[in-house]
Amino acid sequence: MSVEARWVAFRNGLLANPAFHRFAARFPLFKPIAQAEAYRLFDLTAGFVYSQVLGAAVELGLLEILAEGPKPAENLGPQLGLAEAPLRAFLRATAGLELTECLRDGRIALGSQGAALLGDPGLKRMISHHRKFYRDLDDTVALLRRGGGGGEVQSYWAYARVTDPSGAKSAEVADYSQLMAETAISFADDVLDVWPLTPYRKLMDVGGGEGAFLSVVARRAPSLKLVLFDLPAVVERAEARLAASGLRDRVERVGGSFSAEALPTGADLISLIRIVHDHDDPVVLALFRAIYAALPKGGEILIAEPMAGIAGAGRPTEVYFSLYLLAMGHGRTRSASEIGDMLKAAGFRRIRVRKTASLLPFGVMVAARDN
Repeated sequence: MSVEARWVAFRNGLLANPAFHRFAARFPLFKPIAQAEAYRLFDLTAGFVYSQVLGAAVELGLLEILAEGPKPAENLGPQLGLAEAPLRAFLRATAGLELTECLRDGRIALGSQGAALLGDPGLKRMISHHRKFYRDLDDTVALLRRGGGGGEVQSYWAYARVTDPSGAKSAEVADYSQLMAETAISFADDVLDVWPLTPYRKLMDVGGGEGAFLSVVARRAPSLKLVLFDLPAVVERAEARLAASGLRDRVERVGGSFSAEALPTGADLISLIRIVHDHDDPVVLALFRAIYAALPKGGEILIAEPMAGIAGAGRPTEVYFSLYLLAMGHGRTRSASEIGDMLKAAGFRRIRVRKTASLLPFGVMVAARDN
């Protein structure tokens, strides 16, 4: 047995021993550590309750109500449609999560976490979307045993449930396209902070959705030519968003499916923003090869998405995204090293990795076509 394995066995033996727990809780040197570990364990146990309180706060519009200013607790009941007893329990729960806080005069104010959440519309929409994910996780063992998919999350993503997604209708892609657009805004600047686009002439965003990422690019790189490539139904929806942003004439739009046809040529940079982790290895490798074929010599691919193994990845990548993609029915979280190996297999070289300043563990990778 290795030294590491012996240490793990020793540590786990202590942690599983009730007598050691009692000793640690009473010994002054160990007491703070024991209390912190006990709190972490209960936090893990109660996590599902926290997420449900968060979802209820978003659904009831509590944050928006308090954004107008502190309110007497008794005034919130009628606004939220809650009787006194459940209102009291709910406000204690939201205060415990720092979504709200009680002022000295008894009024309820927006808490620090509530204010941060209110400033991120994409995250709020993501929380509302979680109702579907919760239902898939109602029997997590069943989800694991059937190998993923088969539930509401897979049904939600139109391209995840069909062999040829290019035939999807506008109504089928509407909800997820809007979700992707709203959540893209929150980290697009972080991506461009670590990889400026000034050296490039033309960028094509593959799987670009309604053009949210390109809208940020247009602001940051006003001289860059822009192309959006996505499913025809998604590109159709992008028209309205781009028009509202004054970018209809700036962004060229191409409808198609990267899994069924060659990509347009002419761009010297092709981006994949939160695309790679949605797909299984054979699809990703085929996509990398299609991008390699579409790029000129010296052209580059830019990948930005949650990545395993980078600083801060932890629970967001290893827990949340792993289970979400399992529920989706395909795709997986990958490390930069795994993505790099696939890029090399597709012919790319000069692979560079950057970590963004995003609060989530988003990594950026750029690789070049040398010939």
